[in-house]
Amino acid sequence: MKGLKRLDAIEVIKTRRSVRKYTKQEVPQDILMDILDCARLAPTGHNEQPWHFVVVTDQKIKERLTEITFYGKFIKDAYAVIAVFCDKKATTILEDASAATQNILLSAWYHGLGTCWISSFRWEHTKEAEQLMKCPETHELCSMITIGYPDEQPRRRKKELQGLVSFNTF
Repeated sequence: MKGLKRLDAIEVIKTRRSVRKYTKQEVPQDILMDILDCARLAPTGHNEQPWHFVVVTDQKIKERLTEITFYGKFIKDAYAVIAVFCDKKATTILEDASAATQNILLSAWYHGLGTCWISSFRWEHTKEAEQLMKCPETHELCSMITIGYPDEQPRRRKKELQGLVSFNTF
């Protein structure tokens, strides 16, 4: 993958930021598949692996998702949105979906792609989004992730570690 900066795991974790502005550049299929492969390898309760990933590149669907989500007004501008669905019978549905989502965020950053996590687990837009993507009754939408080449360099500050950690007691 010519021109992409390779990062180690710790650097990927420490430098990843949410991206809401994207170029029009197409994301190669092999990179998308590698990101989805990383998603399927996420930890999962009882090894249930309840997920199914839908990659939406259709502009009309992206525009409708943009209209129905409160926090996803940039969906239409991303190359794609990856929807993470999980089987409703899964023991740890939200944890499993979140682990897969995090793997998508980190592996995309590794490949030089920006992402933004759009919470979708039982939100106002969830049912309509499920209908748009023809989700079967056995599954439900847990998250959506926009993905594409960044057209911004977000620098949002994170809280200091010292104020977030204690040992033995709160």
